[in-house]
Amino acid sequence: MGSTSPDFESRLYINGEFVPAKGAERLTLYNPWDESVVASDVQVANTEDVDIAVAASRAAFKGPWKKFTGAQRSAAMLKFADLVEKNIDTLARLESLPTGRPFSMIKHFDLPHLISVYRYYAGWADKIAGKTFPAENGTYKIVKYEPIGVAAGIASWNATFLYVAWKIAPALAAGATFIFKASEKSPLGVLGIAPLYAEAGFPPGVVQFLTGTREAGAALASHPGIDKISFTGSVAAGRAVQAAAIKSNLKRVTLELGGKSPALVFDDAPLEAAVGGVGQGFLVNSGQICVAASRVLVQEGIAEKFKAAVKAQFEAVSKNLGANPLEPTTTHGPVVDKAQYERISGYIDIGKADAELVTGGSRKGDKGYAIEPTLFVNPKEGSRIWTEEIFGPVMSIKTFKTEEEAIELANDTSYGLASNIYTTSLARGLRVADALETGGVSINSPFMPEITSPFGGKKQSGNGRELGEEGLHAYLEPKSINIK
Repeated sequence: MGSTSPDFESRLYINGEFVPAKGAERLTLYNPWDESVVASDVQVANTEDVDIAVAASRAAFKGPWKKFTGAQRSAAMLKFADLVEKNIDTLARLESLPTGRPFSMIKHFDLPHLISVYRYYAGWADKIAGKTFPAENGTYKIVKYEPIGVAAGIASWNATFLYVAWKIAPALAAGATFIFKASEKSPLGVLGIAPLYAEAGFPPGVVQFLTGTREAGAALASHPGIDKISFTGSVAAGRAVQAAAIKSNLKRVTLELGGKSPALVFDDAPLEAAVGGVGQGFLVNSGQICVAASRVLVQEGIAEKFKAAVKAQFEAVSKNLGANPLEPTTTHGPVVDKAQYERISGYIDIGKADAELVTGGSRKGDKGYAIEPTLFVNPKEGSRIWTEEIFGPVMSIKTFKTEEEAIELANDTSYGLASNIYTTSLARGLRVADALETGGVSINSPFMPEITSPFGGKKQSGNGRELGEEGLHAYLEPKSINIK
């Protein structure tokens, strides 16, 4: 079907069809499990391709898509969800190959989550209500909600299908059109899913997919024909997106910029749940999760027992690490590529100088980019392994004496995405949740975004929200109509 392999497409998806990129730049993708070449001819969008996609989006927004009723948008979204369900194995494989993420995780979590998000927002599509207010001052007031126009999304590689759900589904429910740029590290899954939109009944230009590097992302962020952009990635890249949006046309911006999330484990914690939530919850996706609780604060009374239990969990995962991610039984894979491997290894070297290494800290195997789950304790004040997002299987543990100290340590960060609390006291759980400076808090489990409630961060973890009703309103503009 594509120019790279009979198994997958490598061109851009613009205006309802696959088309060659205007430029000559190509990407080579490697399998991080064994370093073999997955694809060597993945095409790269440049500014001309972005211009063409924006023009197609604008035409679709003003044309056939505008005529769709809420019920028709809903029907197309539901059909799309059904088509994803039918193609789930193929899509999971396409996403696994260049990222090393386990096929089983993508098949049993990412894609079912995407399907659920589309079905959830399909339910909203014909229920976007307006408001009226009494004419107390002689003016009858109506508020209606209109689609924002042409929207764009730029996504990280660590959970591409989740971002296809969180960014595109609410935009479609609202009646907007969407251009999605996948990470250059994970383009194959979205190119596999792209034709399903046409099959589901979406007009050409409503949803488009570009593969590209920083140039394409910058072109989207600065394009005057785009009304809204949603970005998931690093703080530095998020700042660049925000600056480009401001300098161009002041387009609306949603930013989800990662975190350095704390887990607070109190003496009265349900120990089994705490160890499982902190240990296994962190190692899902090899620690490459924005909400991963990589800073763990444990009350002194259970600290030694807790550290030993987490060490055992890490070593059990390490023992089975190295199996082919495409095997249905593989639960943990390598990190995404050589650059990420080298970045994480650099942080491990810092940790070996700044803290006590409990377990891990080395490459697993002699090929690929698997890193042993790595646990440090008592990092020194200000250590980069404690303050900076590593985005890999590296966790640090510190102890605390009092609840007040735990809260102070947890909040002492420039990030504010998520936090976890482990305690059997409901009063303490709610009290500490109120005091933590994060957009999301979970009690007695790892924090995971829920479809019906808003997800996003405080501080440098971003602004705006995805999911829930707030996620829908990110793609709607209120219009006030006053009648005398």
